[in-house]
Amino acid sequence: MRAVIQRVSHANVVVNGGAPRAIEQGLVILLGVRDTDTLAIVPKLAEKCAGLRIFTDSEGKLNLSAKELGYSALVVSNFTLYGNTKKGMRPSFIAAAKPPLSVEAYDLFVAEMQKHLTNVQHGEFGADMQITLCNDGPVTIVIDTDDWKRE
Repeated sequence: MRAVIQRVSHANVVVNGGAPRAIEQGLVILLGVRDTDTLAIVPKLAEKCAGLRIFTDSEGKLNLSAKELGYSALVVSNFTLYGNTKKGMRPSFIAAAKPPLSVEAYDLFVAEMQKHLTNVQHGEFGADMQITLCNDGPVTIVIDTDDWKRE
C-alpha cells in the first residue's frame, strides 16, 4: 500500500457533488492499494499514519502526532498512486489493486483510523471527488509498505 500523508490546517472532500466532508487541523491521507497487498498490513499502516510525529511541539520540533493532539484525518482512495510512468507519457495502472481487494483494504483502513482518531472523514472508493486542503508547512510524507518488506 502507498499512503501520501499531508499535514493540513483544514481540508474537505466533495463526493459526487455532495456536501463537503471536512476536517480542521490534522491529516489528509491519499491511499493506494497494490495488487499484491494483503489486508494484514492495514492495521500497521493506520497506526503508523495516526502516530506519525509530524506536528510541532512547543520548541518547534516535529515531535507530536495527530493521535496525541486529538486531530482529525481525511482519507481518500487514490489508485493513481500506483501509476507507472516508466514507458511513454501515459501512466500504466496495472499494479493498482482491483475490487474486491482495493475496496476491502480502503474500508478497513478507514475503520482502523477510526480506532486511533476521533474524527475521520473519508471519500468513497471509485467516486468522483474534489479535495480542497491547506497543506501546513508544507509537510508531506510518503509511506510505501513494500519498503517494509525489504527491510
